[in-house]
Amino acid sequence: MKGRYFVVHYRPNEGETARMGVVVAKKLAKRANVRNLVKRIAREQFRVRRADLPSLDMVIRLHARVSDATRAMIRDDLLQLFGRLK
Repeated sequence: MKGRYFVVHYRPNEGETARMGVVVAKKLAKRANVRNLVKRIAREQFRVRRADLPSLDMVIRLHARVSDATRAMIRDDLLQLFGRLK
């Protein structure tokens, strides 16, 4: 699934809850503080909505530069993708 900033690769797991990994390439976010911010936002949104998500293993990968994006834009893109998983 593809959003404005992220691509989510997923497949069903046999566990009781969803699991997530985050990939943020240096090519798309040059500075470490930006990469860490994107990962922190993704982990927090996953933590808050984990109970509502189906049992999936997912990898959230940044696919567009976020230099012009606000935190709310990044969060909203993730929420839209999580909503499409149901």
